[in-house]
Amino acid sequence: MTQIYSLKGLGLSEDKIADAQTLRDTAGGSIVDILIQQKAASEIELLSAMSTEFGIPFRTDLPREDLKIDFTKQIPIQYLKKHKIVPIKTENEAVIAIHDPTDFQSLDDLRHILNWDDVPVILSTQAAILSAINVAYDLNNESADEFIQDMNGESPDSIISEIEETADLLDDTSDAPVIKLVNLVLSRAVKARASDIHFEPFQKSLIIRYRIDGVLYNIMNLPKGIQSSLASRIKIMAKLDIAEKRLPQDGRLDIKIGDKLVDIRVSVIPTAFGERTVLRLLDKTSTIFKLDDLGIDRERLKLLNNIIHSPHGIVLVTGPTGSGKTTTLYAALSTINSSEINIITIEDPIEYQIEGIGQIQVNPKIDLTFANGLRSIVRQDPDVILVGEIRDTETAEIAIQSSLTGHLVFSTLHTNDAASSITRLIDMEMEPFLVSSSVIAIIAQRLIRILCPDCKEPYVPDDESLARIGIEKDGLDNRKLFRNTGCPACMNTGYKGRTAIFEVMVLNDPLKKLILKTSDANTIRENAVKYGMMTLTQDGARKVLEGITSIEEVYRVTGF
Repeated sequence: MTQIYSLKGLGLSEDKIADAQTLRDTAGGSIVDILIQQKAASEIELLSAMSTEFGIPFRTDLPREDLKIDFTKQIPIQYLKKHKIVPIKTENEAVIAIHDPTDFQSLDDLRHILNWDDVPVILSTQAAILSAINVAYDLNNESADEFIQDMNGESPDSIISEIEETADLLDDTSDAPVIKLVNLVLSRAVKARASDIHFEPFQKSLIIRYRIDGVLYNIMNLPKGIQSSLASRIKIMAKLDIAEKRLPQDGRLDIKIGDKLVDIRVSVIPTAFGERTVLRLLDKTSTIFKLDDLGIDRERLKLLNNIIHSPHGIVLVTGPTGSGKTTTLYAALSTINSSEINIITIEDPIEYQIEGIGQIQVNPKIDLTFANGLRSIVRQDPDVILVGEIRDTETAEIAIQSSLTGHLVFSTLHTNDAASSITRLIDMEMEPFLVSSSVIAIIAQRLIRILCPDCKEPYVPDDESLARIGIEKDGLDNRKLFRNTGCPACMNTGYKGRTAIFEVMVLNDPLKKLILKTSDANTIRENAVKYGMMTLTQDGARKVLEGITSIEEVYRVTGF
């Protein structure tokens, strides 16, 4: 029987602690984990008490910068994760962080392997220890060049190695270089905040590019010989047919990288120089935004809050692919979501799961289209309906009828600005009187890159640059404008992160009367501006004046 510890201050009986230790001796595991699972105490309370009991300092945070990672070549990551123990060495200190101070064997083994007999021990939380392990082994990833050298002469059979769909890529110790290369590309993409990975074959090379903050960057230029192996590996992970190389294929997979769970959509198409593969990355651990997180000014935020609380009508969000339309719609839904209303969505794909909302995935193979799904949704007594996209006349017709029968309908369209959405709906053979009576607001948006706070520099732009986005030099009022320069923190792009610019067109009575007379987008836009609508360019100019972005970025995104 293992020694019984008192853990004074927790109010635990000796019997409770003895039972936990008996369970540990028979079933294995950590005494700390067992007591936490039995809800004997919280993790912080338990570790604090153990700190006093064993005379070991307790720290909730561990260093993550400037780590010495020599130990990663000596100790498997699975061993450290299993025993929740990690050696920490920086310029200023060396310690061994442990989660369970009663696990003497693991501590002794680690000290023996590293020859760290005199290094002090500290207690830390499970999250802090696992995070430090992931950082260290991520930094130890071998370079792409090393993998490529290993792959020369690699047989195609060696890439057929199944991995668990949601296994942590940092745990994958497969010896096949192509597997290691794919894992490296994926983990670096997540670390770089990439939204897409492009594998692009050309006559003599294979180029890998990441889309970061909406812009593509060349990351690797690989030999042509490994193209087929890479494509096959990705197909295996996405459960696609590796023998089919003549037809486009679509698939998906889930991966785990450290503490991030990433959903990946895979698209493979045949080209003249081989199969071109694009991966769309979606971080499922990221939080869903609220409306006030989207970069909207206070006045229009109040307006949007009024719109999304309307009892019925259609609210459209418009913009090109990748402009953040879905994020805005989810922010609206999460704002109004409550137990008092019934919200149902039909999407393609479901990008985030929202608790309390019924979400339906489009499936054309079984004829579950937007139109067919929408017909069924209206029989589910919904208050609010989200239609992922209005793609055809049938969907538009049902959405309009749903709004006229007392439902609030959210959806998206692919148009360049708010006014063009009216033209698009009428082109879909919707009667102008139905459009004017059902649509209550149209939100057009774009994503613009935010200037890197570490390297942006003030400057005085020329009159022509200012005029491109509608700013007059006399109206600057001695404000500083900034431009991008580039530094290691932003991968030398000068930008870090993105925010949105918006154009909110509310259909008031004069605009509704105008729609009955004309569907010309320019005429509708001019009148909407006359009634107070701020255009995309004007919103971009406002963010330039606030030092958030640059003139060039606004012009790149709006192009007006």
